[in-house]
Amino acid sequence: MMATVTKIPATVSRYTATPIQARVKRKVAAYARVSTDHEDQLNSYEAQCDYYTTYIQANDEWEFVGVYSDEGISGTSTRRRDGFNRMVEDALAGRIGLILTKSVSRFARNTVDSLTTIRKLKEHGTEVFFEKENIWTFDSKGELLLTIMSSLAQEESRSISLNVTWGQRKRFADGKATAPFSVFLGYDRGENGEFVINPEQAEIVKIIYGEFLKGFSFKAIARKLTEMGIKSPKGKDVWNESTVKSILTNEKYKGCALLQKHYTADYLTKKIVRNDGAVPQYYVEDCHEAIIDPATFDRVQEMIEQRSKVRHFSGATIFSTKIRCGECGGWFGSKVWHSTDPYRKVIWRCNIKYGGKSTGCKTPHVTEEEVKAAFVRVINKLIGDRTALLTDLRAVQETYSGTDELSQRLHELDDRLNSEAEAVQGLIAQNARVAQNQDDYNAAYDAAVSRYEATKAEREQVAADIRQRGIRRREFERFISELEKLPEAVSEFDETLWGSLVDYVTVGKDKTMVFTLIGGTEVKA
Repeated sequence: MMATVTKIPATVSRYTATPIQARVKRKVAAYARVSTDHEDQLNSYEAQCDYYTTYIQANDEWEFVGVYSDEGISGTSTRRRDGFNRMVEDALAGRIGLILTKSVSRFARNTVDSLTTIRKLKEHGTEVFFEKENIWTFDSKGELLLTIMSSLAQEESRSISLNVTWGQRKRFADGKATAPFSVFLGYDRGENGEFVINPEQAEIVKIIYGEFLKGFSFKAIARKLTEMGIKSPKGKDVWNESTVKSILTNEKYKGCALLQKHYTADYLTKKIVRNDGAVPQYYVEDCHEAIIDPATFDRVQEMIEQRSKVRHFSGATIFSTKIRCGECGGWFGSKVWHSTDPYRKVIWRCNIKYGGKSTGCKTPHVTEEEVKAAFVRVINKLIGDRTALLTDLRAVQETYSGTDELSQRLHELDDRLNSEAEAVQGLIAQNARVAQNQDDYNAAYDAAVSRYEATKAEREQVAADIRQRGIRRREFERFISELEKLPEAVSEFDETLWGSLVDYVTVGKDKTMVFTLIGGTEVKA
């Protein structure tokens, strides 16, 4: 006998999960996205939203849920796309049955993200329609087509990213600098993207550098700016020390620019990482008008480096980490006597004076008034010996002036270092592509790396010699300049003069003070 087969028709809609005779509208939403803030793209974004709103509401079988959107957001990742993520959450909660979108590339340019999201939506009964490619995800061929189209979209995104990266690096190589002007204190963006000094903000930058030169720390300067009611670069009422440090170490304030400090490591995640040598950097001198003169900027960098080497550095006042014990070499710290009565007094004494019999020293304390008076005597002594001292200083300065030969050698080493670095990378690339004897490869690799490291070590030593000569030369230049500007006599203590002339003061057992000035000159008060 032949089997009898009876077809039982479907009674439930695959789209709404309700009886087919029931008139239940399908809940429909749309997704729109543009990846840039350009005006033409924004017009496209508005057109997408208007189009889908009208399109969905015109269908009697559909119930309009809304248009989810993201403006100026890349499609390579779904992590920062708030509108997209909110739409998926609503779909998984059963509030959306169908999502309309313009194309696969509008939905996502990351194949993994695209397929993962589509499958998750499919499991929860939500279909997606890609209008340009005419793909319905519930269709049997939908996932195959979607995989192909998503891969093409991802490759397109990679190509665009490479082109953008190439353009940026070409601008860097050409020495074209830029900055986040909206949060970059001191400069505005000009008509052609150039740096234009903002006079009001430039004064704040000069205050920061001036306070640091007086001896104040990042933290103390941040506190002072907050107390002065000055807004931070981001418009905040409270400054933090990291912001102050970034301003004091940014070479753009002296008219130069170090380009490609960071780079995008992955076009999909858009992760930006610090450039520690993975890609080339470019240093542009005389890039734009400076707010801080180069000599002052370099002096600040030297002071930052010196302070980093001092254990427990404090820049709370202009005397912090400036007064040294002549017996043990430790730094003096401030102490308050009679803090709650009319005889209140601030004194400075060795921080390890009472550290026990083995570490204590007998150097007496000093008051700020005593240090200030001694400094005034030192300045007047310098003024009296000015002519002879200037002659001696200029003679010493000359010994640090000639760096032409060292600079020429540095350029030669830079060229050789670049060539040897390319040779090492060439060996690695060839070994990755072509099968070869690994013993021969390792020998060639080790030899190339040894040459590179030897050149690098020599280059670092030459650069250090040039830097040290420059530091000493500028110290003498600065000291000579300050000495020439001194009046015929000084009667009052001057904070700016203190910051620009004094390296540190050494206090002896008999309370004598020896001032070590910038450039190494020592004067006993």
